[in-house]
Amino acid sequence: MRERGKGFTLARVLGLCGVFLVLMLVAFLVSVRFGDQPISLHSALFGKPTSKDALIFWSVRMPRAVLAALVGAGLAASGTTLQGVLRNPLADPFILGVSGGAALGATLALAVGLASVGEVAPDLGGGLARLSAPTLFAFVGAVAAMLFVLAASRGHGGRTPDVALLIGVVFNSFASAVITLIKTLSDPNQLGAILHWLAGTLGHERAGTLALSVLLQVAAIGVMLALSGRLNLLTLGDEDAASLGVSVASTRRLLLLAASASVAGAVALSGLIGFVGLIVPHLLRLAFGPDQRLLVPLSALGGAAFLMLADLLARLTFPLFGGDPPVGVVTALLGGPLFLALLYRRGRLTAA
Repeated sequence: MRERGKGFTLARVLGLCGVFLVLMLVAFLVSVRFGDQPISLHSALFGKPTSKDALIFWSVRMPRAVLAALVGAGLAASGTTLQGVLRNPLADPFILGVSGGAALGATLALAVGLASVGEVAPDLGGGLARLSAPTLFAFVGAVAAMLFVLAASRGHGGRTPDVALLIGVVFNSFASAVITLIKTLSDPNQLGAILHWLAGTLGHERAGTLALSVLLQVAAIGVMLALSGRLNLLTLGDEDAASLGVSVASTRRLLLLAASASVAGAVALSGLIGFVGLIVPHLLRLAFGPDQRLLVPLSALGGAAFLMLADLLARLTFPLFGGDPPVGVVTALLGGPLFLALLYRRGRLTAA
């Protein structure tokens, strides 16, 4: 089998990150340029602020592209980190129960018809009262699930990451059962909203919500990047990592916490969008090798570009389906066959 990795150098990391940054910017420009109604970027940026192109660009296309970039970056960076921490190439960002908690929280809010936080806490004023209730409930549910899984695996997760993984799988199954019960009892109109959220949809978030999401993702991905060197050592095995001076338990907990927080912030805004955190890290690992110091930043940039283009594809199929198909459906349709092809290729490489 041929050698895939070419060694870690700062010049190589900066060069590849520069290439992927350009790729992400191209994906951004394409994403905001095209849609059900193409616009002129020159007119939007340098023309009259009241022009149709400017209004579409600033109020619709750009916030949606930024949201897609944030969600894609968070899911992909978390995916590569969790695959390293759990030493499981099939681990995805939803495996630790975060998706179950977020889905349960959003389903509860949608089932009772809550649209904004102001309906729950009428005394709140300003932007907080207008914050989306399903988004807030999803974030709270995701954080609660994350804390539960980490607390339940405490004392075990430091040595055996499989314990946290199994607790997450069990929690996801429990949350799925409760969600099925709620859907069975829900009004047909509310059921449609629940199914739409669960399929993974990018909406139009307020500037304040996007700003908070940027801060969360920068902090979470920054922790993953800062600990990526120790993560490389963890993949050698706990005993080898400890002999090289790595605090195995604390490093693993910090990485799990950062990845889960990133996923919680992404899922709260978009619903359940699968395969981004699985496909992007696998493709990059095949192309550039297993070094986490390279995979984490490239996954963040590549995931952002991938989801912006997937969302563009979802919007371009609007005339075909008579509605805006959830981007989660597009990532599943693209990711399923691609993942099978990756497994087949890996099997052939291993056999060779």
